[in-house]
Amino acid sequence: MRFFLHKKSAAAFAALMFCLSTQQVLAESQKKPPAKLDWQIQNEWKLPASPMAVVYSLDRKHIFILTNEHQVLIYDPAGQLEGSIPVPDGVIGMDIAPRGENLYLVDSEKRTLTTLAIDYIQSINIAGSPFRGKENAPVTIVEFSDFECPYCQQAVPLLAEILKKNPDTVKLVFKNMPLGSHQYAELAAGAALAAKEQGKFWEFHDELFAAKELNETTIQTIAGRLHLDIARFKADMISAKTQKSLEQDLVDADSAGVDGTPAIFVNGRALKSRSLQAMQKLIDDELKKGKTSN
Repeated sequence: MRFFLHKKSAAAFAALMFCLSTQQVLAESQKKPPAKLDWQIQNEWKLPASPMAVVYSLDRKHIFILTNEHQVLIYDPAGQLEGSIPVPDGVIGMDIAPRGENLYLVDSEKRTLTTLAIDYIQSINIAGSPFRGKENAPVTIVEFSDFECPYCQQAVPLLAEILKKNPDTVKLVFKNMPLGSHQYAELAAGAALAAKEQGKFWEFHDELFAAKELNETTIQTIAGRLHLDIARFKADMISAKTQKSLEQDLVDADSAGVDGTPAIFVNGRALKSRSLQAMQKLIDDELKKGKTSN
């Protein structure tokens, strides 16, 4: 004999069975010894307003806090305030893109989801770094580069075109970031800095990126072709000054959040699209800001 249940009866029966199974699980768990936990306070920051929501970027470089005073506060992991963004009164929740480059705001009053693009303006140390263009140009482009990186090689004509189009307003600064995965990148970086001591950094820079293959022979050949004092060149390649300069560039790259090459910044703003149009737009935006502030 078969029994059939009405839909409502079936639902009630399923609910009853769920409750019974849940009670059984709870009863079983009570027989087990309690889990052992340990905890300690790692950080405690004093905030200027009551927090309503907190989100971390996946790279752990930025912490977003929505407050009851209708602001999103952005901190670094050390608790230093990077900046704040005012938000509408109706914002009750938020989320962010993996690196914190976009902020998503949920507004219950307007019933909207708003996306904000965020630029983190980096203050990059360029003291003593080689540059092209006018020293007092209103726009400074900083490039972290690797002489053995094919993408850096592709950026050379792009940056040359930008300087050509903006001769009075742009200064290009070069920072070394030789990657460990490239066998001759650090050697080439030291060679370019050694050439700088004889006033020929950019000539050496151009020759390195134009070379079909990068190795010790190539580097020595370029030095000869540029008529460098070879004995001085070899000594400068391994000097304490050169090593200190390379180390400083790596420190500056880390401070700016650089994790690959080429990394290009326009007045501290990271270039997100390596195209002539995207770079020119950033330059034009910076020039407009300068006119507005004057």
